[in-house]
This record gives sequence, C-alpha cells and structure tokens, in this order.
Amino acid sequence: MAKALLQMQASALQIRARLEYPETGILSKVLLGDENCQYMLFCLATGSKIAEHRAPRNATIHVLEGSGKLTLNGQVISLEPGIFAVMPARTPHALTAIENLAFLLILSEPAPPLRS
Repeated sequence: MAKALLQMQASALQIRARLEYPETGILSKVLLGDENCQYMLFCLATGSKIAEHRAPRNATIHVLEGSGKLTLNGQVISLEPGIFAVMPARTPHALTAIENLAFLLILSEPAPPLRS
C-alpha cells in the first residue's frame, strides 16, 4: 500500500487542497488505511476510463467535483458532486470521466456471513 497522507490518529486534511488532475489518465492518493478499510482520493482527467472489473472488497464512491458515468451491475449512474454510490464486493463496475472527476473511494472488508 502507498504511504498514506494521514495516520490513524486524531487529525484532519483539506481534501480540496489535494485535488490534482493529470493531463491524461488517473491519479490516486491513499488518504488513510488499515487492515479493515482504505480511504483513497481519485482524480481522473476528462475522458479517462476504468474498465469493467470486480473488486474483492465492498466500496463506496463519494463524488467531490466534476462529472462522469458509473456503470454498476449494468445500471448507469450519473456522477456529479454529492453522489454517494455503494458497490458490494464482487459487483461488476466501470467508470468514465466526462469531465475532470474527483471522488473519494472507500474500500472495506465484506462482513462475515451470518451464523444460523
């Protein structure tokens, strides 16, 4: 895992000051992480795409600025500031930045199965 911008202690960070768009492609920064969760900032240049894939962890996206399109389990979701999307582990998803797009990605371990 890349070096995190924050450590697991009482602290704060101005995320808007960390937004940095590449000319092309994707720039990601680890904000904070431990064995259960990872908090990342993603900045995608206009036209950038993340091909459809499945992740082994639960994930959420919280859009900070810009616009894009998330295809989540076959459903198209418009990404704009304030959108919060939930992606359960192993759900197919893909993303396209229509214009420069910044979002927080939070990855977490799936809950263990309930015992009967």
